[in-house]
Amino acid sequence: MLRRVLYIDLNKGESFVEDRYDLFEEWLGGTGVATQLLLEECPAGIDPLSPEAPIIFSIGPLNALFPAMTKTVATFKSPLSGELGESYAGGRLAMAMRFAGHESIVIRGAADRPVYISIRDDDVQIKDARSIWGIPATVVGYILRDVETGVGRRSIIRIGPGGEMLVKYAGVVVDTYRHFGRLGLGAAFGSKKLKAIVISGTEDVEVPDPRRYREIYKGLYKTVVQTDAMEKYHDIGTPININVLNQLKGLPTRNFQESSFEGAEKISGEVLADDYLFRRVSCAHCPIGCIHIGMLKTSFSREHEYEIRKISYDFELIYALGSNLGVSSPEGVLELIEACERQGIDAISTGVVLAWATEALERGIITPEDALGVKLQWNDVNEYLKAIDNIVKKQNEFYSALAEGVEAASEKYGGGDFAMALGKNEVPGYHTGPASIFGLTVGVRHSHLDNAGYSIDQKAAKKNLSPEEMVDAIIKEDDSRGVYNSLVGCLFARGVYSTEKIIEALASVGIERTEEELEVLGRKIFDEKYRFKRREGFDPERARIPHRFYETISTMGMVDPETIETMMKIYRRRRGW
Repeated sequence: MLRRVLYIDLNKGESFVEDRYDLFEEWLGGTGVATQLLLEECPAGIDPLSPEAPIIFSIGPLNALFPAMTKTVATFKSPLSGELGESYAGGRLAMAMRFAGHESIVIRGAADRPVYISIRDDDVQIKDARSIWGIPATVVGYILRDVETGVGRRSIIRIGPGGEMLVKYAGVVVDTYRHFGRLGLGAAFGSKKLKAIVISGTEDVEVPDPRRYREIYKGLYKTVVQTDAMEKYHDIGTPININVLNQLKGLPTRNFQESSFEGAEKISGEVLADDYLFRRVSCAHCPIGCIHIGMLKTSFSREHEYEIRKISYDFELIYALGSNLGVSSPEGVLELIEACERQGIDAISTGVVLAWATEALERGIITPEDALGVKLQWNDVNEYLKAIDNIVKKQNEFYSALAEGVEAASEKYGGGDFAMALGKNEVPGYHTGPASIFGLTVGVRHSHLDNAGYSIDQKAAKKNLSPEEMVDAIIKEDDSRGVYNSLVGCLFARGVYSTEKIIEALASVGIERTEEELEVLGRKIFDEKYRFKRREGFDPERARIPHRFYETISTMGMVDPETIETMMKIYRRRRGW
């Protein structure tokens, strides 16, 4: 297996490759390796937008070799939270890195003008990007496809105006329909004047025992495509959760003022699949096709009846720009998603920021003058579109504050009790109970994908789990996902890749690990991430939890602060803090 790290210095315009066998031997790959590289490269206390703040990409030993092993992890110091930035994306990037022969890429420094990086195997060129600076993220990909080589083995990742303007929740678009969406990687790109990266390669992927590899591969492939393990992700996809959570009183509505939405059915996954689904797309080396592409027809002239716009959608985006804003029109939700795509900003954070601003205007915390006359009100898509444009352009002091994130905006204007962020990261679409709130608070990236607290809540509601049992489940998920994210697999397939299957898959490519070794590795990875987080000032016991969580009924009923405090005490003991 390859163990190579590509280092690119934008200050010097140079690159070099190092063999880091020892690093991969100990930390496997993916997030394990990326965390170590971040600790090595990122000076303590550095401004996340300074040239010295690095950007790191890593893949794992199973990428481009097994079904659904499709993800790439990016680590960086988050411009949004000021501590650990960790984001994942699918698409073709992991495959392209594998074919280029690099399991990790480290980007240092900053350019003195807009640039993009072209990587083909070991040939790295830093090219002028002034002609594409300012162009929407949705358009840049089309341009670079025409000027760069490597069709079929290529990935193009890029930022939009949001990243260029250093909106702190700007993301990076990966191959049109996938994203490094959370925690502000796009702003880190923008601070380096880095518009895009194009990567391709000609390397073959060799395995030491082809016969054993084929046997393991066939078994996993059969499980993925011939059982119901991943069927729901193909059929309706994650938007199936809109109706499910609405019925469970777990769907955040109008800035978490309610936990069910009267318009949920209209924007549900079922309606979108029946009336708007254009096609399904897969990441490279995945047979599922879980990426759902919606189609909007827009009339634009008498000579031409309409144009077709293709927009990818999933549950989190529908929550953030739908129920959380009181938007009950599928067309409206898709319009708002597309606006975020063009600007290259995180749709989850955008929806949470707009929901806070809407309520703040209602309460008189901000004025119509602050909003520049934009009538921020629930279910008004056109006004929200104007607000998104104003945020990216930072049209005044208020919109500049919104570009900093909801917690920063509430610190400036007030309204912290309903500024829905944990760890300064705008919250995802679940109000299911204490495990979700607590899991987001202590999770390494303050994401529902850290430990699936929302799922633990639903089990707790059925089985009456104690706080101790919920904490133990959160810890188990945190640690096991550290291993899985070192491979780097799509979390949709985590039910397919049991520990036994992971061990078999690793062995088939020449990596021998025991169950005990993987368990220890998961804990070590978590501890190393927290070493970075604490170094940069994060303390989970002092983390702000918006009071709104305790005011609105959840799937498990009303949540009280004492339960969260109890869980924190248990968690500290379990972690040995």
